[in-house]
Amino acid sequence: MDALPTLLGLSGSLRAASHNTAVLHCLPALLAGRASLQVMTLNELPPYNADLDGDAMPAPVRTFKQAIAAADALVICSPEYNWGIPGVLKNALDWASRPGYASVLKGKPVLVMTASTGPFGGVRAQAHLRDVLASVLARMVVRQQVAIPAVDQKIRDGRLSDETTITLIRAALDDLLSELTRPR
Repeated sequence: MDALPTLLGLSGSLRAASHNTAVLHCLPALLAGRASLQVMTLNELPPYNADLDGDAMPAPVRTFKQAIAAADALVICSPEYNWGIPGVLKNALDWASRPGYASVLKGKPVLVMTASTGPFGGVRAQAHLRDVLASVLARMVVRQQVAIPAVDQKIRDGRLSDETTITLIRAALDDLLSELTRPR
């Protein structure tokens, strides 16, 4: 029997009570029996510095890149800060994008989600994130956007409680898992 696909969840928020991290922590129940998901924080990554690329790479960066390489796909859930992705997420993607055109992100399937307390669910950040991922040659799942507006009203006790949102995310995860079996 083949092993289940492994997914790596990345939150664009460092906040301890992050809504985006809470969304990611809800995914294993939606993936039960079909894939595993590990959520990795970005707290330890230093600011990107090209002088530290290669052999001088800081240990947290090496661990981060190894986790991406080992995963079959990524699920990124990000808030929207000033119409874009948070600097911490951009920084992480900058580290992961090296070496250019041959990074651990090249060809990696990625499901993009955004969640915001605002009425648009972070769609502007999602556009920004998609541009960044396209530039590093990641393989984004092409589908209806998963943008979760008013996320603070849809999470109870650290869990998603909104059935409409859960249904949308479940369909997105189905599309991601289908992408893993699609020939390239």
